[in-house]
Amino acid sequence: MDKIKLTYSQNWQAYNRAQSSEKELFMKLLGELCSGIKAPEYKFGRPKLLLSDMIFCSVFKIYSTYSGRRFSSDMKIAKEYGFIQKAPHYNSVFNYLQKPELIPLLRILITKSSLPLRSVETDFAVDSTGFSTSQFARWFDFKYGKSKDTRIWLKAHIMCGIKTNIVTSIEVTEGTASDSMQFESLVTQTKTNFNIGEVSADKAYSSRKNLSLVAEAGGVPFVPFKSNSRHRPLGSPIWKNMYHFYNMFRDEFMEHYHKRSNVETTMHMIKSKFGSRLRSKTRIAQINELLAKILCHNICVVIHELHELGLVSNSLIRNGDEI
Repeated sequence: MDKIKLTYSQNWQAYNRAQSSEKELFMKLLGELCSGIKAPEYKFGRPKLLLSDMIFCSVFKIYSTYSGRRFSSDMKIAKEYGFIQKAPHYNSVFNYLQKPELIPLLRILITKSSLPLRSVETDFAVDSTGFSTSQFARWFDFKYGKSKDTRIWLKAHIMCGIKTNIVTSIEVTEGTASDSMQFESLVTQTKTNFNIGEVSADKAYSSRKNLSLVAEAGGVPFVPFKSNSRHRPLGSPIWKNMYHFYNMFRDEFMEHYHKRSNVETTMHMIKSKFGSRLRSKTRIAQINELLAKILCHNICVVIHELHELGLVSNSLIRNGDEI
């Protein structure tokens, strides 16, 4: 008997409303997030541009996908609407993207932007994807006896909710970094703000440690086992239970595991809307640019869900919160 294929209709009225008002709401929600950024204490010398204004402009530029010069008019519009106090020169935006102190701030903003959906998301998926840069590395191929060039790229390791595609945690590494080693950090960040029911990931994350991390967070790990995997009678209980579940009820296991495809959808959403290439030249600026793409994605997801789910509040931060 053939299985009935489930299809899900799109609420086009909600989608159209979200898309039509996205840019205006994006500025409003980003402005609320940045308003919680505490300005560093002024000591001496030439007064610096407000940190909240610079983060707003940096993230808004990534959202626009414009060049710095063409983005200048958008900063003037943001100033007219009162989202920033002063429209900076486009070179100032580039300079701020190179500051390492922006990295922890952007990570905090990504976390805060996911919080409106913590009552919606209980099942999560994990994977990684690469973002290319304009830089190349040269290496010598001993097999063919000649030098070759390879493009340098960064890897984004993300955990996202499977219902709304909101990114709940992220780690940025070199392109050759191991996926499995980032799993603990992703789970730890997510369980701080979300109740974890299920976590789906591919075989690259299959290890006793990773499965135990999900179980300790109160969730069930759906990670397929490799062909050489074995269970030990006195080993990890969750490994043994999921190993037998995988081998005895394969179809049911795979129904849960295939929720992992939503993380690939999330990656496609980010890259198709904000680009898969990092324009920045320095490593710090590239990391900040990548984090800004994730933040832009999260805010856009919240905007869509405001119309799709009819969320009561569109505020991303609590009154009085400071970063």
